[in-house]
Amino acid sequence: MVISEDAVKISGPLPRVCVLKREEGEHFGFHLRLEQGRPGHVIRQVELFGVAEKSGLRDGDRLLEVNEQFVDDVEHMEVARRVYMSGPQLCLLLLRSEEYEQAVTQGWNLKELCKAQRGEEWTPPRLCHVIRNPTSGLGFSIHPVEGEKGKFSISLITGGPAEKAGLRKGDRLVWINGAMACELTHSAINKMVKKCNDHMTVLVIDSKSEKSYIRRKMPILPAMADAQSMPYKPKRVHLVKGPDGYGFLLRHEKTSTGCKVHMVREVDAGSPVEVADIKDGEILLEVNGESIDHLSHEEVVSKIRDSGQQVSFTTMTPEGQSFYTKLGLPPLLFCDDHSPGKEQQEKSTPQEESSAVLKLLASSVEAQEELEVEPKPRLCVLQRSPVGFGFHLGLVQQKPGTFINQVAPGGPGESSGLLQGDVLVEVNGENVEEECLEDVILLMKKGGSSLSLLVMDRPGYEWMKKNGKPITTEKVAKASEKVQDHESSSPAQQSDASE
Repeated sequence: MVISEDAVKISGPLPRVCVLKREEGEHFGFHLRLEQGRPGHVIRQVELFGVAEKSGLRDGDRLLEVNEQFVDDVEHMEVARRVYMSGPQLCLLLLRSEEYEQAVTQGWNLKELCKAQRGEEWTPPRLCHVIRNPTSGLGFSIHPVEGEKGKFSISLITGGPAEKAGLRKGDRLVWINGAMACELTHSAINKMVKKCNDHMTVLVIDSKSEKSYIRRKMPILPAMADAQSMPYKPKRVHLVKGPDGYGFLLRHEKTSTGCKVHMVREVDAGSPVEVADIKDGEILLEVNGESIDHLSHEEVVSKIRDSGQQVSFTTMTPEGQSFYTKLGLPPLLFCDDHSPGKEQQEKSTPQEESSAVLKLLASSVEAQEELEVEPKPRLCVLQRSPVGFGFHLGLVQQKPGTFINQVAPGGPGESSGLLQGDVLVEVNGENVEEECLEDVILLMKKGGSSLSLLVMDRPGYEWMKKNGKPITTEKVAKASEKVQDHESSSPAQQSDASE
C-alpha cells in the first residue's frame, strides 16, 4: 500500500526516488539497457562506490521516470538521451526488478503509481523568461518567506511582463538566471534583478507542489520544468535526401566565445534543408537524435552519410546557444520536434508499435510454413572501409536475436550480402542470440577491421526456432561459398556510410 502525506492511496509497489549528482568530469556510474526477455529499461553495471551506487541504484532496477517524466513507454534510445541531457544532476524513479515484473504481471498502471507518490495536488515547476517593459519593468518583486531561511516568494503586477510569462502570485523562487535562490541572500537577489538588462529567467513552483519535493527529498531542477515561455528552442526536423543531397555544407567553426561547433553553411535554394527552415549559420546539435558536440567534423559527416536517404537534424541559432550557455542549461532539454507524423507517433506507445511488428513477423513465419520454404543461414564476411562496415544494429524488445536495422547502399555490409531485417546469430564465430545490444557491439569492435556475421532472415529464424532445427555448419558453409562467389564476381564498392 502506498500512502503519502497528501493522503493519496493506491495499491501496488512503492517506487523509490534516487537523486544522482556528479562532479565535473565524473560519470553517473551505471548503464541503461534493453534486454531480451526482460521488460522495461534495466539498470546494469552499477559502479562500485560510484555516484549511482551511493544514491541507491541497484543492478536490475527498472527505470520508470527521468526527472519526473514517465519513460517506461518511451523508446530506449530516447530514454538514454534524456539521461545524457540532464547535466550534472539527475532524478530517477525506480522499482526493484521483482516489484516491476510483479506489477507488469498483475496489470498495474505504472504511470498512476508514479503520479501517486507525488501527490494529487502536484504540478511541475515552471521556467519563465520575463522581458522587461520600459514602463513597468519586469512586473514582479521577490520577498523572503517569514520563518523559512533561504525561501522566497513572488509578488506580481497584474497584467505585467512576469504574469504574461507564466509567474503566479505566491510562487516560490527556486532559481534565478542560473543561480539557486536558496544559496543567495535577499539583498543579492535584489541586486541581480536591478542589474539585469532587458530580460530575466526564473524557475518557480507553487507552494503546495514545493512540499511534494520536500517530502520526497528531491531537488527542483530546470530539467523537470514546463518551459513554454523560453525564447529559444532547438528544432528537430526529418529530412529526405534530394537529387543533389541535402543541400548544405557542414563546417567546424569557432563561435565568438571560442567554442567549436558544427555549423550549417551555404544552404541551397529549394533544398531539403531550406524547406525544413534550417538557415545558414545555425548550429547542428544532433544527428538522428544523438548529440554530436563531442564528435569531430569527419565523424559527424560519416554519421550523416551513414543515414542513407533520410536523416533527422536538431539545430539552433548561435543566439540561442549563447543564451543557454549563460544560464548553464543544456539547450536540448527544450527541443521542439518538427518531424512529420509526430502527433500520430505519440498516439501509439513503443509497446504498441513493437506488438504490431511482432504480429507482422508472426504472420510472415506462418506464410513461410505454408509454402514450406526451407530457411537458410548466410555467412557474411566484411572488411571495414575508411568510414566503417556500413550497417546499423537494432533490437526488438522481448524478441530474441539482434537484427540488422539498416544497410548502407554500396557499403561493405551490402556487398557481403547483409539485408535489412536479418537476425544476427553469430559474430566472429561466437553465438550472440541472447546477448544484449551493447555486448554485441563490443564483440564486433574486438574483431578489428574484419567481421564475420552469421545471419538469417527473420521469418526463417523464427521458423527454425519454432521447429527446434539448429543452424548447421553445412548450411553455413554453403552460404559462405555463395558469398565468396559473389565477392569474386562483383568487387565491393567504396562506401560513404559508417557503422
